[in-house]
Amino acid sequence: MLASRFLLGCWLALAVLSLATVGLAQGAVSSGAILLLAVLKAWLITDGFMELRHGPWRWRVLLLAWAGVLALVVGISLNLRG
Repeated sequence: MLASRFLLGCWLALAVLSLATVGLAQGAVSSGAILLLAVLKAWLITDGFMELRHGPWRWRVLLLAWAGVLALVVGISLNLRG
């Protein structure tokens, strides 16, 4: 039952973060805030749904770093665009 509550909490957090992303995209908010929300969602998926918080730390670091690298590359490309 505890795992079900945790997964439900992760799902609700992902839904709220997704709605926040849509809301921020409608306004004049920097892309950095939207990318930060994307990294937070990746963290929730990695630790929550994939349950890597109980798994090998190397996999967890690898997947979280990958989300950070992607956000960094997208952020740089958006800033280069002007």
